[in-house]
Amino acid sequence: MAWWTTEFTHRLVPSPAGRIHLVEQGAGPLVLLLHGFPECWYSWRHQLPVLAAAGYRAVAVDVRGYGLSSRPEGTAAYRMVELVADGAAVVRALGEESAVVVGHDWGSAIAANSALLRPDVFRAVGLLSVPYIPRGGPRPGAVFASMGGDEEFYITRFQRPGRAEAEIEPDVRGWLTGFYAALSADTMPPPDAPDPLFVPVDGVLRERFPDGGRPGWLGEEDLDVYAGEFERTGFTGALNRYRAMDRDWEDLAPFDGAPVTRPALYIGGARDSAMAWLGAAIDAQPAVLPGLVSSHLLADCGHWVQQEAPDEVGRLLVDWLAALPR
Repeated sequence: MAWWTTEFTHRLVPSPAGRIHLVEQGAGPLVLLLHGFPECWYSWRHQLPVLAAAGYRAVAVDVRGYGLSSRPEGTAAYRMVELVADGAAVVRALGEESAVVVGHDWGSAIAANSALLRPDVFRAVGLLSVPYIPRGGPRPGAVFASMGGDEEFYITRFQRPGRAEAEIEPDVRGWLTGFYAALSADTMPPPDAPDPLFVPVDGVLRERFPDGGRPGWLGEEDLDVYAGEFERTGFTGALNRYRAMDRDWEDLAPFDGAPVTRPALYIGGARDSAMAWLGAAIDAQPAVLPGLVSSHLLADCGHWVQQEAPDEVGRLLVDWLAALPR
């Protein structure tokens, strides 16, 4: 039996999605951990015991569409307001009134909007890799479609149902290895290589993935977990988050430009290739996150910060949490 099935407590709790699978360790103030794409609760395996040892009830969930959580049909089920409702339902199901919410990648966007829409539940917010970007401007789909010139940005490529699935699902293990490697500091393509997040319209993403093997943070057992989950569930639930972006733009119109005022933390990787198009948003965070306590860019770290630099991320989270009012 794998260590992660016995070291942590696994539970299914009710939510608007149907059910949410969560993994918890420790006792104390609740810290809710939200993963990004293409991951699952397992991306927080290093931080769960660290937070538990520091006196917190650490809970990592499978976001709806992933893992053992429900996978509703239709892109509308993956709107941001639905994902925020799932998080609030998890807090209630655990018998708590409030939580600190921490997210990575898409989980960061969910965490920020949780603090924006439900400040009564989420008392502080930690953002990893992706900064808070308030609702505003043109529809996101139009913005991403305009990027890349003659090439197609990966988010645009994900929009049409079935298209990305047809590329990924015949070889989940190989595609995941390449995608993780493309955005990891120790295996990413050199600076003069074509950007792996863009691809010719008639090409496929994996043609620009590096072929040097797994990144250092991704052991064989780790890849077994991720590949096994997506081989079982497929990718449609995960990809529907991208396909709901324009619905978010409509839903969140009343919050156009709104800041997130809860105490906040940001941690990014200095070598994350997304810095090329997220750098201005990181610079703007003091204005849109007036409660920002500290911001960190980790050297020699790519996109998968809590897995590439687990010890440093654990330390930064514990220090930040300790300074929050309880």
